Amino acid sequence: MIPSNPYDAKGLLIAAIQDPDPVLFMEPKALYRAFRQEVPDGLYTVPLSTTATVVEGEDCVVYCWGAMVPVCKTAAERVSESRGKSIRVVDLRTLMPLDEEAVIQATRECGRVVVVQEAPRFCGYASEISAILAENAVDSLEAPIQRVTGFDTPFPNTLENYYIPDARRVVDAIEQVLDY
Repeated sequence: MIPSNPYDAKGLLIAAIQDPDPVLFMEPKALYRAFRQEVPDGLYTVPLSTTATVVEGEDCVVYCWGAMVPVCKTAAERVSESRGKSIRVVDLRTLMPLDEEAVIQATRECGRVVVVQEAPRFCGYASEISAILAENAVDSLEAPIQRVTGFDTPFPNTLENYYIPDARRVVDAIEQVLDY
C-alpha cells in the first residue's frame, strides 16, 4: 500500500498492523510536509484493497498512487480549465491486492485511461493495470491506454525533478487520449 495523504497514511497503517497477513507499507518521501490534513485522534482504518476517487470526472480516468496523486490532481484541474473536460482521478491506495472491479468499472464509465507511476516504464505496475484493462475492458476503451512513468534509466538522485512524472507530462497524456 502506498498512501497519498495523511488521513490514508494513518488509516492504512492501522489496517496493515491489524491484518493477519504480511503487508508492505510504502511511504512516499515526497509527501512528507507537502501539505496538511486533519487526521482523527482515535483509531480508524482505511480498508485495504479499496480505491478512492480524488476528482470526479467522466471523460477520462487517471489511475495513480502515492506521490503521483497530487500531480495527477493538478493535471486534471489544468485539463478541466483549458478544455472543459472532466477528468476522474483514482487513487489506487493498495496495489496488491488491487480493487480490480473498481478499476474496470471506472474504465467502462470513462472509456479513456491514463496510468501514472514514478517507476520506470518497463515492467512497471502501470503495465499490469494496462493488461488487466486489456483483458477485461478492452471493449469499453475509446483510445489506447497511455502510461506516464519514470524513464527507463537508473534513478538519478540529483535529477529527480526531471525523472519523476510531473503535471505537464500527465496533461500531455490526457490530451492524447482525449484527441484520439
